[in-house]
Amino acid sequence: MPGIISAVQPGSLAARVGLRPGDELVAINGHSLRDVIDVQFYGAEERLTLLVRRGAEKLTLQAYRRYGEPLGLDFTGPTFDFSVRLCNNRCPFCFVSQMPPGLRAPLYVRDDDYRHSFLFGNYITLTNLSEEDWGRIEEQHLSPLYISVHTTEPDLRRRILRNPGAPDIMAQLRLLKDMGIEIHTQVVLLPGLNDGSLLDRSISDLAGLYPAVRSVSIVPVGITKYHRGGFRPYTDEEMRQVRAQVTSWQRRLRQRLGVNFAYLADEWYLRLGENVPQLADYDGLDLRENGVGLTRTLLEGWPEASRALTALGAPQTWVTGVLAAPLLEELAGRFARRTGIAVKVVPVPNHFFGTTVSVAGLLTGRDVITRLREDSPQGVIVLPAVMFRGPEGQSLDEMRPEEIARALGRPVVEF
Repeated sequence: MPGIISAVQPGSLAARVGLRPGDELVAINGHSLRDVIDVQFYGAEERLTLLVRRGAEKLTLQAYRRYGEPLGLDFTGPTFDFSVRLCNNRCPFCFVSQMPPGLRAPLYVRDDDYRHSFLFGNYITLTNLSEEDWGRIEEQHLSPLYISVHTTEPDLRRRILRNPGAPDIMAQLRLLKDMGIEIHTQVVLLPGLNDGSLLDRSISDLAGLYPAVRSVSIVPVGITKYHRGGFRPYTDEEMRQVRAQVTSWQRRLRQRLGVNFAYLADEWYLRLGENVPQLADYDGLDLRENGVGLTRTLLEGWPEASRALTALGAPQTWVTGVLAAPLLEELAGRFARRTGIAVKVVPVPNHFFGTTVSVAGLLTGRDVITRLREDSPQGVIVLPAVMFRGPEGQSLDEMRPEEIARALGRPVVEF
């Protein structure tokens, strides 16, 4: 199926050969195209023959690609038949299964697509791959990939995934290692199930595949009020135990591998009121999509951020989730003393998902409006930009910043 071009970057190779939005890219050098990965792979040659459909007309265009030059094309979707490889597991802690009814349809899609892992860093389980998929990963060197491991003990992993046919993850990771694929892994920890000695086993097994396996992110299970699987969040004391356990592993692995290798999500530190690691402790890896290192990124960029906030003038109301509120209070105090601008930090409890969900990225517009109407916001309302990652900058409950501004009668900015 051809790829429908949505945009052509000015001055790019695609612009030089006359491609236009709406054109359909059918083939490159005789290879038909399934998705943007094929475009990247077959379009990496120096000399290119592009087969294009423009309405009823078929065009054959010749192009010379300079070294390292991208084609300069955007498409209407990453897969040209708009398909998504769905998950064949039934993890009871999966966040998709804990969503309330009535949200936009894409939020209920159980994405377990290896192509999206390569393109966007989505974590996948490797339980739904065909022989053709494995061959493509090797041939096109789809690296890095991001893998949800949860545990390296095979029978327990099958129980966690609720998939009795799930392959041995260590055998699959060794196969990727032999292909030269870089791998980032995650372990979602569930109290009393895959932690303790089983977490020790998982970290040890995965570290044994370093440097092919570059990292393991340790993430606490997220539980919403819609959860029906019988799990619970970690207590503070249990979090201290996990933090001490992983910190001990980091010391040993830094001596052995030269890196920490195992990285705790920010929640382990913020829940306990402890300082997050320094930037160097993340070893140059960007694991922020997994909640690892987000807070350190904020702190490193704070001087620039505070200049932008200063330009907004006074007074200001900073909105955040409950988890990050103590940190924001500290930053607000420093900011107010330096600039003389009055700042009020308003933590918003998450009634939409339940108060066990405390991160800013899962706040909804309605919860923000309800909380601020109770709290008499002052001046400019500064909302966390991570709230608005939906289509056209929408929150999870499909509200845009300007709608929140109208509801509160105050100016709103994302930050």
